[in-house]
Amino acid sequence: MAAAVRIAQSREKPVILFPAIDLKDGKCVRLKLGEMDEATVFNDDPAAQARTFQDQGFEYLHIVDLNGAFAGKPVNRDAVDAILGAITIPAQLGGGIRDMQTIEEWIDSGIDRVILGTIAVRDPELVRRACVEFPGRIAVGIDAKGGKVAVEGWAETSELTAEELAKRFEDAGVSAIIYTDIERDGVLKGLNLEATAALARATSIPVIASGGLASIDDVKALLQPEYAMLEGAISGRALYDGRIAPQEALTLLAQRAI
Repeated sequence: MAAAVRIAQSREKPVILFPAIDLKDGKCVRLKLGEMDEATVFNDDPAAQARTFQDQGFEYLHIVDLNGAFAGKPVNRDAVDAILGAITIPAQLGGGIRDMQTIEEWIDSGIDRVILGTIAVRDPELVRRACVEFPGRIAVGIDAKGGKVAVEGWAETSELTAEELAKRFEDAGVSAIIYTDIERDGVLKGLNLEATAALARATSIPVIASGGLASIDDVKALLQPEYAMLEGAISGRALYDGRIAPQEALTLLAQRAI
């Protein structure tokens, strides 16, 4: 089965843990609260980091072009290409993807699922067209701050709520929503599972939790019945600084799957 199809159908699994590679100036970093000047470099070689995640047993990869999110166009293309050349597991990518040409270029490059954020607010019709053109390959990134959706690399806040934005695409064919609580991102406060689950209950689109995953307790919480509707969660800093042992987390998820 093609990697893209595996991602699109992954909702059948109880929970997927997506290790994150955030790219800034060609390096693998983590931000604090989305601030570019609060970046910690964890690896100068993103491709090597991607191979490490794959070797640890992760089945999917989450990539963000941070520079691209601010620039409104791809910036870390070389780093993404190097990552794709280093792994065989599927990867989803967001950051600076604002037009059909860029969507097509990333999919042609080997990205399995493209994440649209700012453009989902600015031009929802483009998202709908992309879902028709690339079925199963389009996700929407909903990043919330103070209950409102943030755009342009989180530099601006719209008047839309997460639920309002999700409902725009209820029948569009969006394969997943990545919901990020900006006020928890990179600061290890724990996932905002209540808000994420509320969003998941409000839409039929699979939802992935992001922002704040801090420890194995967060992974255990994801397995609770009240969060069973979530497709998975994204982990960044907690994996890089050793707060989560990959094998322990993956073993938990595998046992639940059985």
